[in-house]
Amino acid sequence: MASVVRAALIQTTGIQPVEAMLERQSSLLREAAAKGAQITCLQELSTGPYFCQTEDPKWFDIAEDVPDGSTTQTMAELAKELEMVLVVPLFEKADAFYYNTAVVIDSDGSYLGKYRKNHIPHGPNFQEKFYFKPGNLGYPVFDTSVGKVGVYICYDRHFPEGARALALNGAELVFIPSATAGRSRKLWFTEQRGHAIANLYYVGTINRVGVESEGPNEFYGHSYFCDPYGEILAEAGEEEEIIIADLDFDSVREARVDLLFWRDRRPDTYDALVAP
Repeated sequence: MASVVRAALIQTTGIQPVEAMLERQSSLLREAAAKGAQITCLQELSTGPYFCQTEDPKWFDIAEDVPDGSTTQTMAELAKELEMVLVVPLFEKADAFYYNTAVVIDSDGSYLGKYRKNHIPHGPNFQEKFYFKPGNLGYPVFDTSVGKVGVYICYDRHFPEGARALALNGAELVFIPSATAGRSRKLWFTEQRGHAIANLYYVGTINRVGVESEGPNEFYGHSYFCDPYGEILAEAGEEEEIIIADLDFDSVREARVDLLFWRDRRPDTYDALVAP
């Protein structure tokens, strides 16, 4: 396994129907592959607009089974063709429940598993509790062909506990696909760089851009990669964009020797953190 991995993030605007969005995402993934990307993550709920700006039952019709649904199958074929690891967030239906999910597919097209968003927000223009049950799969880390990859989704990023759990589970790179607007911009660069530093792994975080038909949010983009020291390696603007960064996974191990946070942790003193 190569130490240096070329990774990509894709930020775009959500459109309808799902088939049109998948076609657009597939085109962008081919562009990323042409730039040498070995692993790429799409934005939160990447198969359409961020429909959670309103409460409308019609959106339950686009929820899909995983891994047997059309999006996972289509992306698995594309991953195999492009020899690229893919992280594909989508709206999942499972046993009459619905989840905000990210599917992880290896570079040979094999399905590695999924992460379900654990922290579900609800407020003006982010009415997710109408649609999603909180995740119930913990904080898995996926052993991909390029390295150990974790996923945290949007609102999750406000909670350091899950970010730490991903590190404890072995993550070298954590993707945080998002759909965020408004006052979150004040936190966008601080929080996620903080996760990278506290946990000594790479972070690749993705946002949408523009105004979509389902609500008033104006997504501000600025997707970025940062290293285990919190240094930004590549950053997008506020238009549709593919950003690329070369991530040296050896530097994760080196950072954990340089900054001895792992040695000096005191889990025996942290019981109060999990008190209800």
